[in-house]
Amino acid sequence: MTISVLIADDQGMVRAGFAALLDAQEGIRVLAQAADGREAVAAAARLSPDVILMDVRMPELDGIAAVRQILDPHRPSAHAPRIIMLTTFDIDDYVYEALQAGASGFLLKDAAPEELVRAVRLVAAGDALLDPSVTGRVIAHFAAQKPRPPRAGAILAQLTDREREVLVRMARGMSNAEIAADLFIAEQTVKTHVGKLLAKIGARDRVQAVIFAYDTGLAAPSP
Repeated sequence: MTISVLIADDQGMVRAGFAALLDAQEGIRVLAQAADGREAVAAAARLSPDVILMDVRMPELDGIAAVRQILDPHRPSAHAPRIIMLTTFDIDDYVYEALQAGASGFLLKDAAPEELVRAVRLVAAGDALLDPSVTGRVIAHFAAQKPRPPRAGAILAQLTDREREVLVRMARGMSNAEIAADLFIAEQTVKTHVGKLLAKIGARDRVQAVIFAYDTGLAAPSP
């Protein structure tokens, strides 16, 4: 299956470089490029890409607002894309806001070419976090600064013991295969647990589930 990609960045050289790199990869095709958030929203609605590379800071409409519009559950769409935020700084409240809005992860703009390709393939598959140690650190840093969400405890109580075990391991950045090996269960069983717990906590993907785990205190930053 070919992974379709939309690139949104206000720097033409960045867009062109990323497009050339990704188009050269087997199984990846760049559908279009956008110079700002408004163009990105329009292109996403028109083309329904699998993955969007979205710059955090852009004119007209910033990346966070664009993510919210693209992933708005009330907006008609063929399917919800996975969105990777492009940023210059990892500890960035804009990045955390984007993750809360539904982005599947973030990538530093100076990442190596192979990291970009791996990131696109990883989020398209949807069964692991991008750079778990960095993602976890960003989520833990900002989650600790805000009050616990209302009803979080009640929602957490709906999870079975096994679903909690899976969620804790997701928060550690483990993939489905790693969770299966750690819990001595089948990978398909892990996928089933992940699907059920995402539905119970109202999370659209792993990143939002990890945010929930830190928000509720189920996961804690490493000492």
